[in-house]
Amino acid sequence: MTEIDPERDPAQRCPCGSGDTYAACCRRFHAGAPAPTAEALMRSRYSANALMSEDPGFFGGYLHRSWAPETRPALAVLSRPGARWTRLAILGVSGGGPFETHGTVEFVASYEDPSAGQTRGRGRHHELSRFRRESGQWFYIDGDVT
Repeated sequence: MTEIDPERDPAQRCPCGSGDTYAACCRRFHAGAPAPTAEALMRSRYSANALMSEDPGFFGGYLHRSWAPETRPALAVLSRPGARWTRLAILGVSGGGPFETHGTVEFVASYEDPSAGQTRGRGRHHELSRFRRESGQWFYIDGDVT
């Protein structure tokens, strides 16, 4: 596995909101271990977005690799830091278990927009995401944003 952010406090909570530390949660997926479920992949993708400002190339690369090839955008699009993600709420999961091939995860991700200046514009991203499992690896396909 790849060494990730050696400066990060091992007791720091994972951005995905699982309650675990980053070291015990999404770090292993970012380092190359396959996510066991669609929800675990979705949480790890959220964490990659939340940590993007720490290492845009690394976390953008993770988002790129975990995206299904047929719907994957250019890597350059994923390597630019943007909003500061502040909270993830999972609203529902359908399928996506360790022995399934398809699943969906509905979530709301809250963020602050640093370009809004002192007003710290706040927003939310509500999505129903679709995932596919191939050869033991989950991939994000696409999602419906509302």
